[in-house]
Amino acid sequence: MTDLHGLIFAYNKDLRMRELIEHRTVSSIPFGGRYRVIDFMISNMVNADIHDVGVIMRESYQSLLDHLGAGKDWDLARKRGGLRLLPPFGYAGVRESYRGKMEALHHVGDYIERVRHEYLVLADGDLVANLPLEEIFDYHLKYGWDITCVCSTKPVGLIESETYLVKGRRERVEDVIIGRTELGAMEYLGVSIISRKLLLSLVSHCAAHNLHNYDRDVLQGMTDKLNIGTYVFDGYAAKLQTTSGYFAHSMDLLKPHVRAELFLKSRPIKTKVRDEASTYYGPNSTVKNCIVADGCQIEGSVENSVIFRGVKIGKGATVKNSIIMQDTTIGDDAVLSYAITDKDVKVNKERMLMGHANYPIAISKNSVV
Repeated sequence: MTDLHGLIFAYNKDLRMRELIEHRTVSSIPFGGRYRVIDFMISNMVNADIHDVGVIMRESYQSLLDHLGAGKDWDLARKRGGLRLLPPFGYAGVRESYRGKMEALHHVGDYIERVRHEYLVLADGDLVANLPLEEIFDYHLKYGWDITCVCSTKPVGLIESETYLVKGRRERVEDVIIGRTELGAMEYLGVSIISRKLLLSLVSHCAAHNLHNYDRDVLQGMTDKLNIGTYVFDGYAAKLQTTSGYFAHSMDLLKPHVRAELFLKSRPIKTKVRDEASTYYGPNSTVKNCIVADGCQIEGSVENSVIFRGVKIGKGATVKNSIIMQDTTIGDDAVLSYAITDKDVKVNKERMLMGHANYPIAISKNSVV
C-alpha cells in the first residue's frame, strides 16, 4: 500500500454553473454518461493503491452522500480506513462553515492527527483527469520537496480563477501568480503532495494568523520559506467551472483521443454501479457519434450527444449536440439542440429547446418543459 492518504475538497468555489449546482456540488455533477466528477479523483487515488480517502464537504452535499455511500464501488468499504465523509459542523467547536482549504483542514484537524500515513495528497474534486498519482508520489520522494504541485503547461481553467507557478533555475518554484499568467508559468491543477507533519504545522500557523486560503496563503505566501516543486502533467485535464465549460468538456468525450487519455485500462475510472438492461434502439432510430449509457430507450434521432442511463427519447424526436442526464424523458417530435437537461427532466412532445455552443440552454432537475 502506498504511504499516502487522500483528501478531496468537494465543495463549490463559485456559482457560475447555475442550474447544474442548485442541488449539488460540482464534484457530484454527472459527467460522461455514467460518472460523477468526483469519480475521477477517487479512482486516481485507488489506482495508486491509496485506500484511505477523506472527502471534505461544505454545502449541498446530499447528492454526494447518495453517490459515494460507504465507498463499496471503489473498494473503499473497509473496517480500517477506507472512505470517510467529512461534512462541515461535524467537529466540536465548529460554529460556521469554512472560507477556504486551510480553514477546512483546521476544522478536520483531529482527523488529520489520526491519519496513519506519513504523506497526504490534497486534491480538488472538480478536476477531470487520469493522473499517475503513484508516479507523482515517487517523484515527490525522489526530489524531497516540501510540497509537490501537479501542474500543466496547457490551459485548463479560467485564467482569473487559476493559480500559476513559475520555476527557477533549480526547478524550485520561485513565484506564484493568482488570477493571471505570464510566459513560462504553469497552471496548478489543484493537486499536491505534502507530509502530514508539515501540513499540520501549516494548518496551525494559518489558524493562528487568520489565514484560510491554500493557494494564496501557503503556496504564494510561503514561496520563499518552502521548497515547492512541480510535476508536469500534460495529459487531458478539465476543470468544471462554468455551464458552457461543462458542455464543452462533455463534448470533448466524443473525440476518440480524449477518451483514450481519460479511460485507461491500466488506470480504470470506477463509479457507482447501476445494473441496467441494454439500451433499446427503435426500428426508425438513428444514432451518430454519441455516448449512450445502458438502460435507455431511443426511438428518435440522436447526434453528437451524451446520453445518460435511463433516458427515453420518443418517436420523431431530434437531439443534437446535447447532454441528456439520467432518467430524462424526451417526448415525441421534440427538438433539442445545444441543450443540457438535468436528471428526471420531462420534455413534452413537440417542444423545441435551442441553445448555442457558447451558451447552452440548461434545464434544472425535475423540470417539466
